[in-house]
Amino acid sequence: MSETRLSQIDNKKLEAEIEQLKLELEAIEIQTYAFETTLRSHLSDLIIEAHELYVLYKEIKKKKKEKRLEQKKRGKNYQEPVGLISTKKTETKLATSEEQKEKKRLYREAMLHVHPDKFFMKENETDIATELTAKLIEIYKNESLEALQAFHAHIFEGNSTLTLSDSAANVKITSTENYLAHEKERLKKAIDLAKNNQLYKVYSEYENPLTFVEELKTYYENRISKLKNRTRKGI
Repeated sequence: MSETRLSQIDNKKLEAEIEQLKLELEAIEIQTYAFETTLRSHLSDLIIEAHELYVLYKEIKKKKKEKRLEQKKRGKNYQEPVGLISTKKTETKLATSEEQKEKKRLYREAMLHVHPDKFFMKENETDIATELTAKLIEIYKNESLEALQAFHAHIFEGNSTLTLSDSAANVKITSTENYLAHEKERLKKAIDLAKNNQLYKVYSEYENPLTFVEELKTYYENRISKLKNRTRKGI
């Protein structure tokens, strides 16, 4: 059998293996996404309250830091004003009840999409999500329905920068066989990562995955309680 023929057979085998890996990865991603959606449906109110309080907590910390810096600049005779510095609110026209209802829907949908915890996100992703959450709250409270619609579209078009690009995409492939081998390895690594996702582990390892809802409820209730204590003076 010619070398070319053997190469074609090997490529066909690799292509078949790649298709199986793609199906496996897709199944894992679908199961994980469906489970995450179910969790969010049970926890949406707690998630949103926790993130609103967290953004408020970050704002209070920022203001306290600015006040300490200002105090240092003014010297030892500086007298700190009583209470927190109030923020100036932007005046907006009153929205109709239908507009308010639509704003609330868009706000909750976007909040659940970018919320900082995201069920155990990485630290750098949490920082990005927190910035997006703060911006989302600001638009929801102070700007128009059109502004919120635009930001909502911006987030759902994949511009939240919460996903990392695949550096492997920049690798130069010199032949079909090398490409297929590389693609097979890429998919195997992607499957390993998907299987190590905490939500997938819960979904696949818990006898009843929905018991995780109660664990997360406890987590969010504790988080909300702590944040309320930390932000009490600023509310």
